[in-house]
Amino acid sequence: MAKVILGVTGSVACYRAADLAREMMREGHEVRVLLTRSAAKFVTSALFEALTGQPCLVDAFEEPERGRMAHIDWARWADLVLVAPATAHAVNALAQGRGEDMLTTLALAAECPLIVAPAMNPSMWSHETTRESMTALQSRAAWVVEPGEGEVACGEEGQGKLASIPEILAAVRTVLGVRRLWQGRRVLLTSGPTEEPWDDVRRLTNRSSGRMGSALARAALWMGAEVTVIAGPQRAPLPAQARVVRVTTAQEMLEAGLSLVPEADVVFGVAAVADYRPAERVEGKIRRSGEELNLRLVPNPDVIAALRQAAPHAKVVAFAAEPDDGLEAARQKMIRKGVDALAVNNVGDSTIGFESASNRLTLLLPDADPMDSGFASKAACSVWMLERLAEAWFSAGSD
Repeated sequence: MAKVILGVTGSVACYRAADLAREMMREGHEVRVLLTRSAAKFVTSALFEALTGQPCLVDAFEEPERGRMAHIDWARWADLVLVAPATAHAVNALAQGRGEDMLTTLALAAECPLIVAPAMNPSMWSHETTRESMTALQSRAAWVVEPGEGEVACGEEGQGKLASIPEILAAVRTVLGVRRLWQGRRVLLTSGPTEEPWDDVRRLTNRSSGRMGSALARAALWMGAEVTVIAGPQRAPLPAQARVVRVTTAQEMLEAGLSLVPEADVVFGVAAVADYRPAERVEGKIRRSGEELNLRLVPNPDVIAALRQAAPHAKVVAFAAEPDDGLEAARQKMIRKGVDALAVNNVGDSTIGFESASNRLTLLLPDADPMDSGFASKAACSVWMLERLAEAWFSAGSD
């Protein structure tokens, strides 16, 4: 099984870390614990050493093996770093790369996946600094187990409670279970919207936030892939480990894709590419005149179909945003574009898809029944889809 570093920070919820450590050991994992100095006010090193049979460290200068730098040795030993509970202070320190103690110093040195399970007052969770830090951690491919809603230790109500032990364990299983499925694969992915200029002020675009593309890029990195993202002007942050090429228009996305696709083993067309663009771009700004104004549109290139033709060696996956649950149109699109798989999300459901953190995908493969991800976060949907594709394409004898 896996080698897990459990980082425990100074939240009242840190007493639950003892149960978390024990449950991970019951699942066969080897667990080492790091306490922050504030956590050591609530729980002791002796508790975790008794539970795990391993040293429990607090100070950055502690060395279980004399002359060996523990923050480097343990970082190289670990398959996973899990911080639970993570206080607002810990979240900000991790995001800003502040090596203040053994935990945050080790996190700087670790190259394995990071899971963060925050626990704090609801106002601290919603504070702009905390939100910025969470975004920064997610952009570096950290997996976040969001806190639950309810009454927190201070008696206030809101989002801030440490997630349940089963929820945290599920995240551990997910991250550990998928970390090698795409090892060595080169992934090229398009993400976000495109923008088509009308004049120097106005552009035609769509509601894509880029969250699905970001989640898929992050999941592919977790699974060991080398990832390149061609990103339109999206709001969602992209993982720092990915190579990112920024574009604006559909034509720019196509040109970038054609230059990069010879290097790719798998191509994902996640971007919501504008189907049409203004026939003419006006210099400056079109002024209000009170007169009727007609805008003539011409078709944009079909980016994913063009990449399919340019890369017969690669597997190609298209995405389709459909307004209902009917799959026939999606199957026809799959045939028309010549892709190897197609992921459908129902944009008629306002709780998923565009601008939402959640989704529900239907994955279509040739000669196979449709597969349903169920309603889940876009990160979980991405992991689910990459698992299904790995089963179909990378299992013994399928290459």
